[in-house]
Amino acid sequence: MRANVWSGRNTVQVENVPDPKVLNDRDAIVRITSTAICGSDLHLYDGYVPTMKKGDILGHEFMGEVVETGRGVSNLQVGDRVVVPFPIACGDCWSCRHGLYSVCENSNPNAGLAEKLFGLPTAGIFGYSHLTGGYAGGQAEYARVPFADVGPIKIEDDLTDEQVLFLSDIFPTGYMGAEFCEISGGEVIAVFGAGPVGQFAIASAILLGAERVIAIDQYDYRLEMALRKAGATDAINFAENPDVVEQLKELTGGRGPDAVIDAVGLEAVHGHGALHAVERVKQATRSETDRGHALRDAILACRPGGIVSVIGVYGGLLDKFPAGALMNKGLTLKTGQCHVQRYTKPLYERIRNGEIDPSFVVTHRLELGLAPDAYETFKHKQDECVKVVLKP
Repeated sequence: MRANVWSGRNTVQVENVPDPKVLNDRDAIVRITSTAICGSDLHLYDGYVPTMKKGDILGHEFMGEVVETGRGVSNLQVGDRVVVPFPIACGDCWSCRHGLYSVCENSNPNAGLAEKLFGLPTAGIFGYSHLTGGYAGGQAEYARVPFADVGPIKIEDDLTDEQVLFLSDIFPTGYMGAEFCEISGGEVIAVFGAGPVGQFAIASAILLGAERVIAIDQYDYRLEMALRKAGATDAINFAENPDVVEQLKELTGGRGPDAVIDAVGLEAVHGHGALHAVERVKQATRSETDRGHALRDAILACRPGGIVSVIGVYGGLLDKFPAGALMNKGLTLKTGQCHVQRYTKPLYERIRNGEIDPSFVVTHRLELGLAPDAYETFKHKQDECVKVVLKP
């Protein structure tokens, strides 16, 4: 089969690789009909996530048709159309039983690697380095899905791939980020980053009853999507004025937003001045893994007693963390890789009921063989690219 593989920093290529096989009774093989490039894939592409190996198959947002199942998979049949969550979860451990699927205790065969970096291991993740299990990803023609009796959700109507594909990751991730904000109605929510996850965080905050949602980004076309399609009420372009904290105070009567969502993560670019220059150098030389501009500003901007929700991916260490502001303002910090399996069914129902059509984020549709070009287009925001869907 063909698959998009990691070949080194800033290099991917489509190669012919062996077809996946059922290895365990709880496996399924899925013929992929649609797969996407995620913003967090760029952290692999840019070389900021360790333990990648040449030839690793990328991709953790995919869906398709079941073509084979192991003997232990009774909930799926050959021919079923499924969306596959990016965290691989066993369904049986303490974490899974408590809905914490992205920290499953049994699905990461390289738990020792993750434990050294994070203190405790994460779940396995498709196509996301050997730190998270070394599983082959979904930017391919076929994929092996472990614990297929727990993860995949069946799509049982005529919704298009693009309407349901993002149940694999970015729609639940954005929704979890908004849910973290404890929205009960009438709140002001600020969202750092109007990329795909940020768009869904904005849309989800509106769905949950926020009165105002402020989108923050440096690209006008992404802010326009946030305003016209995701439902944002206000927008801040930090390319025009980099002092985002002051602008958020001005928009909220000096108090700050009730909650702030960081949908940016470790490659934040909106910093300015000497600190920004130092961080770019430190990250480029790998003496620091994460740039913390968005997270710092989120903490500084949030009103006292508010919530900072972090759904952008962070991988290691960052400097100048404002612990004093976090503590003395009485903020609550909530974060995590999304527990996708917790959200797929309720969000699928919202799609079916017409409350949201997630396909609004798709700007580019390309054949799998064009994946290397697609990564460059996505990374460099060429042609007003927000989200790329690849067709095997």
